[in-house]
Amino acid sequence: MGAVNSAPPALVDCEDVTWVRDQPATARGAAAALGRRIGLGEHRTSELVLAVAELATNMDKHSEDGSLVLRVLRTPQVAGVEVLVVDQGPGIADLPAALRDGTSTAGTLGIGLGAVRRLADTFDIHSRPGLGTVQLARFWPRPTPCSLDAEPSVGGITRPISGETACGDAWAARADDQTHPTPATPYTAGDHKPARKAEAFDWAAVTSPRLPAGSTTPAKAERTGTDRLRTAGRSALVRSATPGPGKAMLVMSCDGLGHGPIAALAGQAAVQALRTSTARTPEEAMQHVHQALRGTRGAAVAIARIEADGRVLFCGVGNITAAIVTDSTRANLLSHPGIVGHQMRSLRTYELQLPPHAALILHSDGLSDRWTPGDLAGLLAHRPAVIAAGLLRLAGTRRDDASVVVARGPR
Repeated sequence: MGAVNSAPPALVDCEDVTWVRDQPATARGAAAALGRRIGLGEHRTSELVLAVAELATNMDKHSEDGSLVLRVLRTPQVAGVEVLVVDQGPGIADLPAALRDGTSTAGTLGIGLGAVRRLADTFDIHSRPGLGTVQLARFWPRPTPCSLDAEPSVGGITRPISGETACGDAWAARADDQTHPTPATPYTAGDHKPARKAEAFDWAAVTSPRLPAGSTTPAKAERTGTDRLRTAGRSALVRSATPGPGKAMLVMSCDGLGHGPIAALAGQAAVQALRTSTARTPEEAMQHVHQALRGTRGAAVAIARIEADGRVLFCGVGNITAAIVTDSTRANLLSHPGIVGHQMRSLRTYELQLPPHAALILHSDGLSDRWTPGDLAGLLAHRPAVIAAGLLRLAGTRRDDASVVVARGPR
């Protein structure tokens, strides 16, 4: 476990900008425009475009129900581009061979995944035969700022219901680096801009649940005792949650009621509230989000505080699935009925421990909650954004907005 006074967890803001399916030329053009818009630089933008062309052509020719998303990543100092490619099969049988420089499947541009990995500042890939592949490539301006050396501790992904361009689901994370507890500054909800218009994208074909044969529901797994954390003595209802010393992060998942632009207003308001609030505990942060969502449709919201020693404080209202997951276990965290922004009963905070190498996963009901740790075989060893995209591919449903956020525990 990390030391109590370790460095602040690495966090970046992330915005899903463009989704592309079966259109390599569109992906190349969008990558070029995005690189220029955020100031990536001409040479670095050309490298981004070359990598996107290879990834998109591979996806078009050899994947099933593949999609590519271009995302803007931002820190206080710099902006970059992240490329995520997600498909539902057939997977890569010999991944080491596919990553060798000069190896490229027939009909692509010929640079191969090895060259994509070399061009990118960060490259990650997870492939499981029969289920599909998730690929991630990040491109920052050159020279790359030293502040980006650490891998972000939190990653997530959102997608709107088929036929909509705005997503009512949202996620956010904020660092808390105060050494001593301080009173939270009251939050006043302000004006919120409407959701940004984007090109419509049909999500139904790429997010239908594909749980492997033999998957069990969490309830069945709990009855067998094979797919849950044995947390007796570690999880407890806390009547007065006090933040611990040192560095921590607050992570939120929000599901605006309904879908479309009006639901997106609730998600945007929740994100803004978390980022601007000085609250240090999930209950305080939930109260600030509650104030910010008055006048909106309201939302289901879950907020967790993860401290450097693995201590977790959790508070949830509404239908957000939350679980601590290891390679072989899953422990669900309890949320309570209510609608944030409209009606909340007394908030309750739970305290538990996040084991080393585990992950905290929060997702909306746009995903089935019937997945088990076995369904995520191999994913937990990858970056949070790859885990989130892999889970969305696996369990996403067709009838609602969806979002997943993944936070890493102590390493």
